[in-house]
Amino acid sequence: MTKTLGQRIRELRDQADLSLREFGKRLGGKSAAFLSDIELGRRFPSDGLLERIAQELGVTVEHLREFDQRPPVSEMKQLIGQQPTYGLAFRRVVGAKPSPEDLIEFAKRLEKKRRKENK
Repeated sequence: MTKTLGQRIRELRDQADLSLREFGKRLGGKSAAFLSDIELGRRFPSDGLLERIAQELGVTVEHLREFDQRPPVSEMKQLIGQQPTYGLAFRRVVGAKPSPEDLIEFAKRLEKKRRKENK
């Protein structure tokens, strides 16, 4: 089973031996209850807070985003707005009903291909 963003934050916080209260202080006075909600997946941090969390835990924002299972709706809307053919592509993907594993594998192959092309 894949960890969620909140579970990964909790794991890293535990490794740093930080209580929720201490972690909240380091994040500019966030409450332990708010941070607990993030770790339990009831709430999600803003981009700014995610950056501060990453910095405090010694990881990159990109690392933490790998665990965010929410769809990137705003990014998808922006892509479609800039290039409408993305809308058609997204509809075809949804219509094909791939498994999440299929999509991840496809993305990995595409990233590998792009790296080869950029060498």
